[in-house]
Amino acid sequence: MILSLHTVAIRLRQARERAGLSQKKLGILAGIDEFSASPRINQYERGKHVPDVYMVERLARVLRIPAIYMYCENEIMAEIILEFNDLSEEAQVSILQYAVGMREDKGS
Repeated sequence: MILSLHTVAIRLRQARERAGLSQKKLGILAGIDEFSASPRINQYERGKHVPDVYMVERLARVLRIPAIYMYCENEIMAEIILEFNDLSEEAQVSILQYAVGMREDKGS
């Protein structure tokens, strides 16, 4: 499946709003010059330009989310990524074990 050009735009806006950051603040924190930070993030969120993988990594780091979230086309999976990311490592291991157990039960 080819990544929708708007997937990154949609996810970036959702993550930025979830973090409570303005476009300008996010851009500055990601290392974009303060005078072009807001317009550049705006162009990313409108899908006019797509950030390269290095910029996605920087944006994700600022937003405290896994970069893979930005590329996730499935709404449920995207939400799972965010929720999973916010859990403790112990809770993440428990969920992984549960998911593996469900897959094994399904195969029976």
